[in-house]
Parts: sequence; structure tokens; C-alpha cells
Amino acid sequence: MAANSPFDCVLLDLDDTLYPGNTGLGPALKRNIDEFLQAKLGVSADRAAAMRVELFRTHGSSLAGLIALGYDLHPDEYHSYVHGRLPYERIDADPQLARVLQSIPQRKVLFTNSDRAHMKRALERLGIDESVFDAVVCFETMNPHLFGEAREEARAAAGGGEPPAVVLKPSVDAIVAGLRVAGTNPRRTLFLDDSERNIAAGKALGLRTALVGKRVRSKEADYALENIGALRRVIPEIWGVAGSESISERSDHSMDKMPMRSDLDSIIQPTSIQA
Repeated sequence: MAANSPFDCVLLDLDDTLYPGNTGLGPALKRNIDEFLQAKLGVSADRAAAMRVELFRTHGSSLAGLIALGYDLHPDEYHSYVHGRLPYERIDADPQLARVLQSIPQRKVLFTNSDRAHMKRALERLGIDESVFDAVVCFETMNPHLFGEAREEARAAAGGGEPPAVVLKPSVDAIVAGLRVAGTNPRRTLFLDDSERNIAAGKALGLRTALVGKRVRSKEADYALENIGALRRVIPEIWGVAGSESISERSDHSMDKMPMRSDLDSIIQPTSIQA
């Protein structure tokens, strides 16, 4: 670990962060979701598109919305359809990114809302070995209650009551899951994501934040990177090299403890592709 770095851990999002947002995977995912809704619910194409937008707005993802509405839907069925048919060939290998990730001296955690199968395929296309990360937080690790015996136990416990909640960034539970895996002080944890709401959620829980895919920082971002390739130039502090503007000048260090859970109550769980 770099002796002079303000960071002990780096949390990195996957989609539209480690690979660029112009691959076409986002629009393809929307189409796949619309087709899934048509097949699963027997609705028209227009109705499916409207439902996708509404489920995203109210629940953060189509899967979360369908489960919240009481549909008996297994996450694997959903993910195998909407992710399994994505044009992964549009993700190009990025040897420079591989070298940069390997050079990061801190603990590295991949932190994605996506399922593990999608994560593995995207990393494979990028030419990134999963072992470059010290840990992974993905859909399955945030939602163990939706799989196996835990799923059956949760359904039995509900007894026709409230369906189990789906945990996704930027919910408090999701960010806390990432922090638990990071195992470091939030104030010494750097969080990179392309979603401004995810960044806001991380900031509210005390993380240092970097908005990827933008030239200008959002209100809650300590840094902005046009793309992940600019990481070493924009945040040299990772490697213990002082930047042109110190992190203490970007944000207030007066709070050393994590904010209360209620700080994020008003943040709706979104994804960058309205899925």
C-alpha cells in the first residue's frame, strides 16, 4: 500500500465504468428487458417499454419491481434472459486498464449490481482476471436471500406477506455491503461509479467518490474522470502522489463516523441504464 495515500481500499463499479458507456450494451439490455416483459407478462411492446421505465423509477430495476409486485420470479431466470443475450463482443480488451488495476496498491473490490455470470463475461472481454480484485460484491452477494434454501426460507417466513426486497446500489444496504467487504474506514475508501445517484449514496455514507464518464464533478463527487483510463492522471493520490488539489480541499473531513441510515431514505435505487 502506498505510504502517503489517503486511501486504504478502492471500490470499483463494472458496467459503464471499467468499460465505456458507448458499447451499445445499455440499449441492448433495454431491448432484452422489454422482450422479457412481453414474454413473461404477455403485454405489448409499448406496454413493456412503459413498464420498464416505471419499474426502474419506482423500484430501481425491473427485476426488483417485478418481485416487489409479487411475481414469482427467480433472479437467474431474469438475468439469463436479459444479460445472456447481450452483445459482449462489443467490449474490447483493455490491456492498459489491466496494468492500471494491477498497479493499484490498495485493497481492490469490484462492486456491481450485475449478476456474477455477467460480471465474468464482461471481465473476460476486457482481458481482466477476476483475481486482480481482492473481493467481489455482486447481485448474488447482496441478495443471498433470493437463492437456494435461503430463498425458500424467506418465502415461507413471508407467508403471503411482503415479498423479499432486492438489494441494489444505491440503497443503504448495498453500500453497507460494499463497506463490510472493504473492511476499511469509509473516509479512507475510494468509490468509483458512473451513476451520480450511486455516488451520492456513497458520499452520504462517508466514502470518497469518483464519478466516471463525466468531465465535471457532481456535487457529491470528489473527482470526475472522463474514462477509467484517466485514473492515474486524475487521482495520483492512489499511488501516494500528491494531486494538484488535495482531497482535504475537496471535502470536509470533520466527520469520522458513518451517517445514519436515514440519510439515504430518499434515494431511489437506480441503474444507469434504466433496467
